[in-house]
Formats: sequence, structure tokens, C-alpha cells
Amino acid sequence: MLQPKRTKFRKQMKLRNRGLASRGSKVSFGEFGLKSLERGRITARQIEAARRAMTRYVKRGG
Repeated sequence: MLQPKRTKFRKQMKLRNRGLASRGSKVSFGEFGLKSLERGRITARQIEAARRAMTRYVKRGG
């Protein structure tokens, strides 16, 4: 997982998610991508798990 080695503060501030984004639904590169259907927080582990699942699916013949 991609995380910085050192940060200035130990804990991050929890900000509010106000609404759904209408932009940013196009894939910049490649053929597959993740799109969120609801607002909320997503952890690095969840992103990594989704990335591994997509790679496994594509290797099988997608």
C-alpha cells in the first residue's frame, strides 16, 4: 500500500463529505477503473483489495 514514511501529525482530520461528484467518471488510462456509487470514506486496504480483484478478473479472461 502507498503511504508516506513520515507525517507531521499522527492523526488526520476527519472532514465532511458533502455530496457526490458529477465529474471524474472517465478513465484516464487503461480500460477498467473504480467508481464510487455512494459518498463516504474508503481505506487504502479497500482500494488495494479492489485493485487485486480487478487484476485477478482480467487475468482470467475478463
